[in-house]
Amino acid sequence: MLGKTRSFLWNLEQGLGYVSLSCLILLPAAETVLRVFFHSRVPASPGLIIHFLLCLGLFSGMHTTKVGDHLSIGLLQFSSNEKFKSIFAIGSGLLSAMVVTIFAWCSLSFVKIYLSPPQLIGFIPDQVFALVMPLGYAVMAFRFARLTPLRGKARFLAVLAVLLGTILSLPMIFKFLWGFDIPEFAYTINDAFFTLAWYLKTPALILIILAAFLGTPLFVVIGAAALILIQGAGGEIDVVANQIYTALTQNSFVAIPLFTLAGFFLSESKAGERLMLTFKSLFGWLPGGVIIAAVCMCAFFTSFTGASGVTILALGGILYTVLSENAPYPPKFSIGLLTASGSIGLLFPPSLPLILVGAATRTNTIHLFLGGIIPGIILVGAMILVGIVFSVKTKIPLEPFRLEKAGAALKASSLEILLPFLLVLGYFSGVLSLVEIGSAAVIYVFVVEVFIFRDIKLSEIKRVFTKAIPIIGGILSILALSQALSYYIVDTQGPERFARWLQSAISSKYLFLLILNLSLLVVGCLIDIFSAILIILPLISPLGMAYGIDPVHLGIIFLINLEAGFLTPPVGMNLFLASYRFRKPYVEIARYVLPFLLIQLGVVLIVTYIPVLSTYLTKLY
Repeated sequence: MLGKTRSFLWNLEQGLGYVSLSCLILLPAAETVLRVFFHSRVPASPGLIIHFLLCLGLFSGMHTTKVGDHLSIGLLQFSSNEKFKSIFAIGSGLLSAMVVTIFAWCSLSFVKIYLSPPQLIGFIPDQVFALVMPLGYAVMAFRFARLTPLRGKARFLAVLAVLLGTILSLPMIFKFLWGFDIPEFAYTINDAFFTLAWYLKTPALILIILAAFLGTPLFVVIGAAALILIQGAGGEIDVVANQIYTALTQNSFVAIPLFTLAGFFLSESKAGERLMLTFKSLFGWLPGGVIIAAVCMCAFFTSFTGASGVTILALGGILYTVLSENAPYPPKFSIGLLTASGSIGLLFPPSLPLILVGAATRTNTIHLFLGGIIPGIILVGAMILVGIVFSVKTKIPLEPFRLEKAGAALKASSLEILLPFLLVLGYFSGVLSLVEIGSAAVIYVFVVEVFIFRDIKLSEIKRVFTKAIPIIGGILSILALSQALSYYIVDTQGPERFARWLQSAISSKYLFLLILNLSLLVVGCLIDIFSAILIILPLISPLGMAYGIDPVHLGIIFLINLEAGFLTPPVGMNLFLASYRFRKPYVEIARYVLPFLLIQLGVVLIVTYIPVLSTYLTKLY
């Protein structure tokens, strides 16, 4: 009976997640059709769309917790010492259970106090949507506790972690019970918590940073830092829940799950094979023609998924086979090239990081799309040039150009090749909003891959959703908690004070840019791109203004440095993903990638010190 209940609840949870994602696809599409053809609209659609994003963020986060796919640094996964791995996994699980329990209580207080009286979204009160927050975090806390690798009586430690999280949430429980008119004893307890947080702030932050390197999910690490910093400064920690709600009801974030799902439909179909065949038939007669095909493929897919890891994991096997088996490139060259090319599409529209940079800095997204094109082409060209030089030196045999074969391949992949052009046209023409572009991308790819090419059967659609949901959950969980930490950073006026200090210490704009490059390489090593944009970029933006750097140029500098940071030892994320995908030791992957990393660093310097590369096209729109 218990097993059937668990199965029912799991299916219900999955179903609600799928429904939320489906509504994010269909509502903007319906809005577009009604607006363009009937000069009408879906009632309350903007409010419904952002609140379905909230639901998706929590349901997908619950799913991601269950399958253990939350983004983390996780250096210990490459350790051979199983005892240490087990000990730190227990510590990470207990910390996660405790911190997420605090999120749940903060959310409950927030929903009752700050969303009262409720506002109607259509005919549904916003409190009904927001209840997914305490529910979602409570389920996540339970799962972190349950999945902690404890045995026997030691499992009681998991219960203690949840209990400790509840005790640390007493100020929020008091607020939930009595609102702002709490009893005297509650004031005394609250003051004790504020004092304790003030004294423990530094050691707690050190512990949190250590936990990040030992595999604690990044959203837990970021949220824990926000909690201790806010409470240590005398603030109410339900601000964290407030910022989670704010982040997951932002219209600018709706496109993220949509483009992620579109990327998964492409990667789960045979689109990669068709595109690869097209690029090979078009460029195979050139020296390095297969390299051109592989690099263009990586750029194409990364521009849609927004996460270089997805490109390496989804296309790494196909492209490695093409380079090392179908074409006689040495394995170390192929692995190095593919690992280095895993993120080069981040500067091309409709890249999710570009959208996030626009949201974080309030910079025109269209200008960022335009600003990334020339630097992106230079980066792609640099990778291709390496391939051409290597091919000539090693005398890689060429494939003769056959017009008939190239035409047939181009015809077969024409629908996929048209996709980015159609999306950019729809967005730049002003006909479609960014959210509607994301919706259109999913529907277009769905129709092409399911009904036209039939690469994905109707019965396999659930599998595509199931693969996409953990990635969406990981990204949205990080974005939500990053908003809370960013709130603290901005509220303390830290960026402005730091900008004034740095400007007085460093007068040269060019020296500042060099220091910025070095700092961002370190950031790219340690932090995922979504957290970096929402936490680090608000710190840097005032510095850019102080030194007279164009916001578009600064955004492109930021992203291109992070791209290189993904490849920078000792903890560049793409190195770990490539080690997993190609089943090679981490040190070997780092050695294979080094020549490509040096070339990318050269491109970083070019883009940094020649701002017109990022700003020229923005003047045309």
